[in-house]
Amino acid sequence: MRLQGTITQWNDERGFGFISWHGDESSVFVHVRAFSGRSRRPQVGDIVSYEIAKGRNGKSRAEKVRYSARSRPPQQLEKKPKTGPLPIVFALFFVVFIIFAACLGRISWLVVLAYLSVSVMTFFVYSWDKSSARLGKWRTSESTLHLMALAGGWPGGLAAQRFLRHKSSKQEFQVIFWVTASLNVSAIGYLVWGGNTNIINQLINGIWQNAA
Repeated sequence: MRLQGTITQWNDERGFGFISWHGDESSVFVHVRAFSGRSRRPQVGDIVSYEIAKGRNGKSRAEKVRYSARSRPPQQLEKKPKTGPLPIVFALFFVVFIIFAACLGRISWLVVLAYLSVSVMTFFVYSWDKSSARLGKWRTSESTLHLMALAGGWPGGLAAQRFLRHKSSKQEFQVIFWVTASLNVSAIGYLVWGGNTNIINQLINGIWQNAA
């Protein structure tokens, strides 16, 4: 027998949550793999129909979950925030800045290469995380994505957010992302204009030599 309920809790990073049955408001566990078709990620407020099954631990869980025709109540529908061109302009300005600094000898070209490498790596980690989200596999933690942005991969993270439409509408994530990006930009700006670039040049050269 199929029941109807509302998703009242959802942990998108770990891919599970709870459905509250419309009959008596009792809750049942649901995993992202239980959703049929998986056309999109579940959200709190989604109205779904499902069947009850027993898990390996003997507890009830929802299976064969489908979105209702009115998946979310009108009052719970959210508009995705519109993002202007300012972030892209900022990233392009930063790229020009570090290339110009390298041309002037203020930083090593290995620093530019390091930014490029970490950004490409960050882009692919975002891509992997989005793919894992669609397939219901284990996700890359947000703290890992933020650490990669802090280490210089934020331009690649920004590119992934724009081109892959991943993590671009989660406000809490965006706030922390831009804090880490600002810290990274401030640090490299201070080292370049403060005349302390030997520190970062020696660090990058050491990492490059060890990798070689």
